[in-house]
Amino acid sequence: MRRSLWTVAGDPSANVVQTTAAGFGLASIVATSADVLVWVKWLGVACLIWIGIALLRAKPRDHAPGAAAGTGVGVLFRQGFFTSGANPYAVVFFGALFLQFIDPAAPILPQLVLLGGTYLLVDGVTLILWSVFARQTLGWLKGLTVRGISRISGCLMIGAAALLASRDMGVSTR
Repeated sequence: MRRSLWTVAGDPSANVVQTTAAGFGLASIVATSADVLVWVKWLGVACLIWIGIALLRAKPRDHAPGAAAGTGVGVLFRQGFFTSGANPYAVVFFGALFLQFIDPAAPILPQLVLLGGTYLLVDGVTLILWSVFARQTLGWLKGLTVRGISRISGCLMIGAAALLASRDMGVSTR
């Protein structure tokens, strides 16, 4: 369990970089044009649907079992960091997620800091809970298929797209 916390710590560390990039991008868009904000919303909807469909259609792959017992904590941290940081859709995901909660009429930076910090806290706690859950239910988890997890994730992404699509951004498209 203690060793898995190093991998868990790498994930939110990469998310700091990703949420910052998404935040600066959204801040500049909101400051520039409300019409652009609507376009970004629909781009986010399209990306979430695309990711969801890709996950639903994904073929199972071989996954290496957990880290070897002799792996150092630095390696474990880097694995978590680079696994999360290498996700090319993360900045788009954060942008689409944050758009649902940003009030264009209020100062953007405090909202982005609150949203990013909240996401990082929830992500870190969730990963720790998954780690505890995995440890407690190791035998049962071996029965889960990668395909099943991909299908559940795909449905959740499409659901997030539907929520974003239904969100009134409070701006006019003329």
